[in-house]
Amino acid sequence: MRSKVGEVVTAEEGEIYDIELDESILKANRRLAEENRRLLDKHNVRAIDIMGATGSGKTTLIEGMIRRLKGKYRIAVIKGDLTTTIDAEAISRHGVEAIPVNTGKECHLDANLIQKALKRLNLEGIDLLLIENVGNLICPAEFPLGSHNRIVIVSVTEGPYMIVKHPYIFMDADVIVINKVDLAEAMGVNPRRLMEDARMINPKAKVVLACCRSGLGIGEVIEALGL
Repeated sequence: MRSKVGEVVTAEEGEIYDIELDESILKANRRLAEENRRLLDKHNVRAIDIMGATGSGKTTLIEGMIRRLKGKYRIAVIKGDLTTTIDAEAISRHGVEAIPVNTGKECHLDANLIQKALKRLNLEGIDLLLIENVGNLICPAEFPLGSHNRIVIVSVTEGPYMIVKHPYIFMDADVIVINKVDLAEAMGVNPRRLMEDARMINPKAKVVLACCRSGLGIGEVIEALGL
């Protein structure tokens, strides 16, 4: 018997209850994000929202950026996690202030949580704010935080289809990082194909091949951001 893939099932407008977010929630988040941006601009703070799945290398990328930039910028980090402060503590060891934000069961940061975190920072004392979003390639796309730029990082260990399966989060990215390229052969994943997928979805984004643990590609990310 020959197997086949059936027709894709989609919901009509108004049929998705738990996943489809109420427009009023998104509108309120956008309003708060605009307030955050105005506050950051007032204090001349550049904010970068860094998104990606759990284990993709977000924290390692941030640590690499801090090592290269802390002599040039006064840096702070807002670190989103469901429950722990583990990564925030690791980041703080680099001599920067790290504000942990726990979202509980929520799979993304939102502009309200960022607004609360900004109140804990001395914005006059920093130039660059790195925001590590919760590990997820779906929800953060719909919740702008007020940042000036967005980075999305994806690892070859997530398989060859991670970008085409999650296109929406890549559409608004300024920089797309394909990480852990040193493991590509072992994983049977072609990083160049991932680059092609990224450029097809977002031709305007800078796409960088990286191994954040060794430092490969971090300089290109910094250059792409104009830092």
